[in-house]
Amino acid sequence: MVGTSDGPTNCGRVGEVESVTSIVRGFAPAFPVLQPSEGIGGEAVYLPADPAAVLWGRLPRVGDRPIATIEPGRSVVVDTVSHEGILADQGSDPRAYFGRHGVDGDQVLADAIEVAATRRRDSLAGPHIVTGPIAVTGADPGDLLAIRIDELTMRAPYGVISTRHARGVLAHRSGFDGDYGQFCAVEARDGRWFGTMPMHSDPLRQASFPLNPFLGIIGVATDTDTRVSSVPPGLHGGNIDIRRLTAGATLFLPVQVPEALFYVGDPHFAQGNGEVALTALEAPLRARLTVDVIPRAQVSAGLGRPVGPFAASHGLLIPTGLDEDLNKALEVCVRNAVELVVSLFDADPQQAYLYLSAAADFNISQAVDQVRGVHGEVRVADFAHRAATELARRVLERA
Repeated sequence: MVGTSDGPTNCGRVGEVESVTSIVRGFAPAFPVLQPSEGIGGEAVYLPADPAAVLWGRLPRVGDRPIATIEPGRSVVVDTVSHEGILADQGSDPRAYFGRHGVDGDQVLADAIEVAATRRRDSLAGPHIVTGPIAVTGADPGDLLAIRIDELTMRAPYGVISTRHARGVLAHRSGFDGDYGQFCAVEARDGRWFGTMPMHSDPLRQASFPLNPFLGIIGVATDTDTRVSSVPPGLHGGNIDIRRLTAGATLFLPVQVPEALFYVGDPHFAQGNGEVALTALEAPLRARLTVDVIPRAQVSAGLGRPVGPFAASHGLLIPTGLDEDLNKALEVCVRNAVELVVSLFDADPQQAYLYLSAAADFNISQAVDQVRGVHGEVRVADFAHRAATELARRVLERA
């Protein structure tokens, strides 16, 4: 469970043309917003999402100056802000945007207000705000960076779902094209948090869905001369949008540059596999992360070939496949899954392939981020034998 700090009409136009977003009437916050620096305790390094500590729509590259440096095995607390509510087509003013939905000014995050007021993104950049980069002492290309998500705390009792840029799965269909979205309130029910949204102009016709917060973007810097867009995921991780990366999961990323220079962003309260309209329920999170390094020698000794980003989460081994073609993304994911089963459980490749067909799931992570994503779900408990390599031990102990 994540912690907290204890009939629709169209919006008006502000500044640039604003995307249509249905207004929720009578909004009552389920909990106060978690402002920067509030509730910080312990010895973990704290990194706020202030304008000097974020990139907007671009990802860190080799040679970028880190906002902090941590030793392997140390924890860091990172604030993230959502791009929803601060984009130009929403007026670039989160106080005004969320105020139209009944959110008081003091219940809008100060860091979101400051980023919107002081930072700009280029027209070819993605929408996401990423906090970082964060250097990890001793991490080198060829190593694996292991990022454990220890805790995710909701920073606001609301969020936004949207479709725009003709990027949703049905964007070419009349009636589903255009730019529009929905403000969603958070409410507590039977000890759990739910998102709520109207489904019709009749206010009684609503839907609610359970919240399972995760970070859509977790990545390492690219070995490139320029900062790449935050939209497509890749070998660096980035916008992989895997809903299984909730608190307790560990993501393993191949280090691309010295000191890794990792970053996080694109916080979500909930997402369906596929993320078909374009966004999840976008909303800000505070993340407590523990970062470790698996040396290149252990990676080489434990894997027959590179497999890209993968994760261990709640009893599951989670391989990924990424490609502009969804069918190829699935093929890559299956190949990576075979390699992980062979390497971590001393399996025969053909037997691993047959096992995956009978017992594993392969899901569309997202189909809207230029590069499509597929992730597998392999139950660790299914295997009676584990490989004796250091890599197998360090991966499987986190599942």
